[in-house]
Amino acid sequence: MPDAAQAEIVLGLETSCDETAAAVVRRSPEGRVEVLSSVVASQVAQHAPFGGVVPEIAARAHVETIDAIVKEAMAQAGVGYGELTGVAATAGPGLVGGVMVGLSFGKAVALARGLPLAAVNHLEGHAVSARLAADLPYPFLLLLVSGGHCQLLEVAGVGAHRRLGSTIDDAAGEAFDKIAKTLGLPYPGGPALERLAEGGDPVRFTLPRALLGRAGCDFSFSGLKTAAARLAEGLSDDVARRDLAAAVQAAIATQLAERSDRAMAAYVREHEGRALRFVVAGGVAANKAVRRRLEEAAAARGFSFTAPPLAYCTDNAAMIALAGAERLAAGLADPLDAPARPRWPLDAAAAAANPTHVPGRKGAKA
Repeated sequence: MPDAAQAEIVLGLETSCDETAAAVVRRSPEGRVEVLSSVVASQVAQHAPFGGVVPEIAARAHVETIDAIVKEAMAQAGVGYGELTGVAATAGPGLVGGVMVGLSFGKAVALARGLPLAAVNHLEGHAVSARLAADLPYPFLLLLVSGGHCQLLEVAGVGAHRRLGSTIDDAAGEAFDKIAKTLGLPYPGGPALERLAEGGDPVRFTLPRALLGRAGCDFSFSGLKTAAARLAEGLSDDVARRDLAAAVQAAIATQLAERSDRAMAAYVREHEGRALRFVVAGGVAANKAVRRRLEEAAAARGFSFTAPPLAYCTDNAAMIALAGAERLAAGLADPLDAPARPRWPLDAAAAAANPTHVPGRKGAKA
């Protein structure tokens, strides 16, 4: 284990879905963070003909790419393997074939160099991602919103997460992508739908508001997805398509803001007299309309608002390296037989008591 007074220099690896990523992050003993390199190889071109991610193609692409990506990340960082103090790799949740590639590579480096390994939960990487570029102390309230995940969490530090709410069906990013597909937009659908929505009329079409008046902080997007898909089938002109895209974007942003507001209200009651911090992370955090609605909601409740830079919203290895550095600093190294996990909730107790996925039912990954 590295000396507690020594700066940590951690190689991070991310291969949970359709990006092969490597990064090197330096973390000072005082917690200051410097991203020395962050390299991401996208697989959009390989998956675009199929309109979505094909797990087998993704895994093969990770195998073919990871050596070169790690080499480039180390070169950009200007460090050698002898200067590393640890290795962090995503161990789940995600497409398990891809997860195995990055995790196996990380284990090999750790074994060859005698370095501690951090087998990182991909969701914890997103949870700390805003700390890559901001002075953001713990604890904070987090909305983690991406293509596979939609959760509200209280984050007290690495390994200390309490789930306040989660999607009961689709994730917000999944809804963006699937609705975009029904509108004939190219993959990846979320960014394409955001571009189409520019200048559209968000009130022209009436879309369902899921869980309206329901207690708690859970989300639901399947009804919105189905209603939007049916409307899209009858549209032929570009103006109508643009208006529907704007309505969908507004509906998703509204639900995210409303459920986050509920979580903020509960958080205030439980943290009276303490600093109030609201963080949004994950791929959907890159959507400008969503960010704007969430920032407004945070301000109304007296919360500061933080989101990662756009480069760290989508999957990247810098967030994995930082999560790993924080875990290693806390003495949370993992053995070399750490498993790859297709599903891995941050709050295991909440997941067991109120699972969002059971065998035979489709749903969020964690």
